[in-house]
Amino acid sequence: MGEFVVSPGALAGEVIAVCTSAEKGVRKQSVDSIELEVGTGVVGDAHSGAWHRQVSLLPDEAVDDLRQVLPNLKAGDFAENILTRGLDLKSLPVGTVISAGEALLAVTQIGKKCHNDCEIKRLVGKCAMPSEGIFTVVIRGGEVRPGDEAHVMEVSR
Repeated sequence: MGEFVVSPGALAGEVIAVCTSAEKGVRKQSVDSIELEVGTGVVGDAHSGAWHRQVSLLPDEAVDDLRQVLPNLKAGDFAENILTRGLDLKSLPVGTVISAGEALLAVTQIGKKCHNDCEIKRLVGKCAMPSEGIFTVVIRGGEVRPGDEAHVMEVSR
């Protein structure tokens, strides 16, 4: 296989926030940076492990829609690890490779079934993660910080 490169005209966005939590079932907290590790995902995050949903991404634009009802929504409130702006994440096919900071992520799942006890779904009537969020595995580890660029990659042969 070739190298992953940013192609001319590639979809590009920005990392708005990175978030982590030590427990499942709670909102994640914004942090200055996260370290992504091949095979497990976000170092120290409750959702890390050898499975297909190592790192979750959510577009900030989807959160904007819900901020009309809940203006105080913060990064991590949907338990996302990486909040982006400028990428239509849900339109990316499974297998797409995304660069974020130093890391490379491969898309493994688009959306998810929402918990029945999702606090935001109870308050607003809908949640952004089931329809707008994506899940990835780490294929190259590294640090990701707010302000980092995020790109859809292609393989050069």
